[in-house]
Amino acid sequence: MKNTGKIFALILLFISVKSFAQTKTLTLEDAYSKRTLSPKYMNQLQWIAGSEKFSYINLKALIKGNVENLSADRQDEKRDTLLRLADLSNAVKKLGDADISAFPNITWLDENSFYFNVNNKIYKYNIAANAIQVENDIPEKAENTDVSDKTLYAAYTIKNNLYVSVKGKEYPVTIDTNINIVNGKSVHRDEFGIKKGTFWSPDGDLLAFYRMDQTMVTDYPIVHIDKVSNRIAEAEMIKYPMAGMASHHVTVGVYNPITQKKIFLKTGEPAEQYLTNITWSPDEKYIFIQVLNRAQNHMKLNQYDAANGDFIKTLFEEENDKYVEPLNPLYFLKTKPDRFIYQSQKDGYNHLYLYNVNGKLIKQLTMGKWVVTDFLGTDNKDAKAFFISTAVSPLERHICSVDLTNGKISQISSVKGTHSAQFSESGKYVLDNYSSTTIASEYVLENSTGKVLQTLQKNTNPLKEYKMPEMSIFTIKSRDSSDLYCRLIKPVDFDPEKKYPVIVYVYGGPHSQMITDSWLGGAGFFLHYLATKGYVVFTLDNHGTSNRGMAFEQAIFRNIGTAEAEDQMLGIDYLKKLSFVDTSRIGVHGWSYGGFMTVSLLLKNPGVFKVAVAGGPVIDWKYYEVMYGERYMDTPDENPIGYDNANLLNYVKNLKGKLLIIHGTIDPTVVWQNSLSFVKKCIDEDVQIDYFVYPEHEHNVIGKDRVHLLHKIENYFNDYLK
Repeated sequence: MKNTGKIFALILLFISVKSFAQTKTLTLEDAYSKRTLSPKYMNQLQWIAGSEKFSYINLKALIKGNVENLSADRQDEKRDTLLRLADLSNAVKKLGDADISAFPNITWLDENSFYFNVNNKIYKYNIAANAIQVENDIPEKAENTDVSDKTLYAAYTIKNNLYVSVKGKEYPVTIDTNINIVNGKSVHRDEFGIKKGTFWSPDGDLLAFYRMDQTMVTDYPIVHIDKVSNRIAEAEMIKYPMAGMASHHVTVGVYNPITQKKIFLKTGEPAEQYLTNITWSPDEKYIFIQVLNRAQNHMKLNQYDAANGDFIKTLFEEENDKYVEPLNPLYFLKTKPDRFIYQSQKDGYNHLYLYNVNGKLIKQLTMGKWVVTDFLGTDNKDAKAFFISTAVSPLERHICSVDLTNGKISQISSVKGTHSAQFSESGKYVLDNYSSTTIASEYVLENSTGKVLQTLQKNTNPLKEYKMPEMSIFTIKSRDSSDLYCRLIKPVDFDPEKKYPVIVYVYGGPHSQMITDSWLGGAGFFLHYLATKGYVVFTLDNHGTSNRGMAFEQAIFRNIGTAEAEDQMLGIDYLKKLSFVDTSRIGVHGWSYGGFMTVSLLLKNPGVFKVAVAGGPVIDWKYYEVMYGERYMDTPDENPIGYDNANLLNYVKNLKGKLLIIHGTIDPTVVWQNSLSFVKKCIDEDVQIDYFVYPEHEHNVIGKDRVHLLHKIENYFNDYLK
């Protein structure tokens, strides 16, 4: 990894937009309603199964490109139009369905056919035969639909039960009548990399699914004002297991759609454990689960018999004195199905390991003081594994490969910035989409050595007509000599002789990285917009944030808010030394964990910040949920000092300056009780604050009300910081 320099000395990235003919001023309405201001993207760019061809959607048509016909000096390379939206819509209408107004998401089955789900039907379209047929259908009220790419069987949920549709015939997988028993949905509050609740076997013959028993979990009231009956607001009871309280019990079932039989894996006791990263064996005989204890410091990789649910063996275990966090399923090799690639941070950084099914470590595939951020699979001969890494810099993401025989690692992408990739099945070619602080978005097709064969879509700056601020990314040193990455956005028409107010934008929590070498530096429109209004906008990624290794991330363990605030205040020290910063006008803003950090910084450093705006803040971590809260803080009984130190109710008397707290009234993530308890404490202590709610919004304000929220934040700073 490259050393990015000393405090004040090194500016890594700098944007100067004065060379463009900039006449427009960015508005929030422009930024959040005009898609033309976002970087261009290639819609549904993907490889066509079983081929070296790729496809994408352009101008309401499905377009095919062929690797064999590409050349680097031809940007107008001929491509084939496979199918137009109008023709697809007509084909669907002939089968008695309604018009299709936009090209549906497609999944290629082979070189000639793909399937798509539209109007509650699963269609298969054959390009070569110009033929369409209905393969399956699902009820209109179905949710969490999961289609097997092999059989086109569909799994879905209706309320709290799971169903499977085979050729249009519906089979109930579960028939639980208790609404607190939930089947086929994501569990453990979407932690541990869990994003769904159903898992088709490799050939699509069997379905594994989560069953979550929440009967023992405390009910929590969410009050709706738009679902009123006879003028009375409606209370929706959700299950919200707070840290230290009873958690739900999860089991894993296996269903056979042909025999309509199901079994449950014998995952054993204790019932309060986390069943993560479900993986089928290639032969569909076994299921592997990374079983994590409730304390989250001991993981067992267990193997179960998919036919009868029996526990087979524990392949290996992983322990840590703070926490273990399994986030990724196993990846079985195509040519050696008794071997798999496993991801772990056990050496301090997330890396790839090759194991066999007996639990023997064959070799560690990647190593170093950098992390694998994404594993992309292997070629069809399992000669190389592909991944995205931070080896060049924590700010960048580059496409790499590792030879599974000799362990040689090669970097494929060469352009500075943040890359994402899709490899062809052969592994010979890669579709590379990247951006940087100077590149909005560019798509290229490369070979496996990184040679660009063709630019599929050139970079175009969507903001070239707008007056945009200057931005720099640099590092300062923490007290343990770690590099802390910072981003500084100067006001438009910056005058170094002037004194400017500062807004510190903070998140600061786990699984976050605010600063990257990507378009707009990872800042988004709103922070750049604030700079057009005359503010210096500053962000720092503190200890506890991601992609810097376990020691950096775990610095917050059992004492949330302390190491993070210490780093943030080093950023304030840096700002105070800048001649153009008005040290009497420093503000801070953040949402969620950033809301917690905003209030923490304001209260624990009285007099430093003049204005603060906190959205959806955690106020007292004993009000937060089990999985996330206990990972970083243990339980309130186990760690009373840590919870007391982080409890912002204890610092209300320190409030100096202006504070606005914003909360969605039906927030199921950071429950409303957090900020309401803070308001109550302020009243008790005779401390004045400002408070604003967004009725019927959850953890963030989205949709048409988003611009209203951003103006609310802007106006508060305009009123009290300018």
